[in-house]
Amino acid sequence: MNSNFIDYVKINCRSGKGGAGSSHLRREKFIPKGGPDGGDGGRGGHVIVRGNRQLWTLLHLKYTRHVIAEAGKPGGRQQRTGGGGKDAWIEVPLGTVIKDADTGEIKGEIVSHDQKMVLLHGGRGGQGNTHFKSSTRQTPRFAQPGEAGQENNLIFELKILADVGLVGFPNAGKSTLLSVVSAAKPVIADYPFTTLVPNLGIVAYRDQQSFVMADIPGIIEGAHKGKGLGHRFLRHIERNSALLFMVPADNENIEKEYLILLHELKEYNPELLDKNKVLAITKCDLLTDSDLTKLRKKVAKALPDIPLSCISSHTNMGLVELKDLLWIALNDKFDSEDD
Repeated sequence: MNSNFIDYVKINCRSGKGGAGSSHLRREKFIPKGGPDGGDGGRGGHVIVRGNRQLWTLLHLKYTRHVIAEAGKPGGRQQRTGGGGKDAWIEVPLGTVIKDADTGEIKGEIVSHDQKMVLLHGGRGGQGNTHFKSSTRQTPRFAQPGEAGQENNLIFELKILADVGLVGFPNAGKSTLLSVVSAAKPVIADYPFTTLVPNLGIVAYRDQQSFVMADIPGIIEGAHKGKGLGHRFLRHIERNSALLFMVPADNENIEKEYLILLHELKEYNPELLDKNKVLAITKCDLLTDSDLTKLRKKVAKALPDIPLSCISSHTNMGLVELKDLLWIALNDKFDSEDD
């Protein structure tokens, strides 16, 4: 199932060549020398990308190596314009960024359903010989060829669009939380890197409201340098509206682990720190009430600028409080943000 999540493809795209103009000369029974009547060639097909909210991965493009638009039709007699070439359409999920594979230049991004963007324009059709008639050239026997199409190697890179992104080291309990608060069924096991691709789930909230949560594969220290699958994981966090940091209660130094995670995001993209953040201490069912109270005070004192929730996905402890904090993060600004 995980192998079906494809978030990166490279495709050679080519727009259609414009149709050639016609150099036809009018010849009828009683008009042996009717002069030029060649029509213009049709335009070549464009290569166009379109957003589709029914898609959530680039899997359908996995084996697509070339996308080629149709060439324009040549012009005809009696000044008939050739038909335009058929456009080539590429459907992509929302959150897809298109880049030039050779220069790295960003061509654009698709963020809404049915959003369209012309990636490569088709060549213009050539003019027929009627355009070249003059007082000194009554019967031009030439016409323009069609303009060549454009060709480019393009990268399609998906960045998951979600309201809340889960951030934590492997085995922090992210997948378990998602499986409890939504209908998503991520693979869960008691070893690191169970999650290798992002999983999305819709979280029901009060008064029939909801928000989308994304389980991002676990980050490791050095991810911003590309260590492990760092860049591939981190780019999915860029599109999340709010971030939920998750650190297990049995961690020796919760504050330090949170700051390491924060550092990885800052080094990858400092703008990520502008998002509202919530910290969840997971697996709190392992602690006694007394130890949990001490831990909560200790973390709150060390990290006063981030809202804190102590939860257990196995016992549903603190999940209502956590949803409330996330809803505030999505719809309001907390009084203070840690930078």
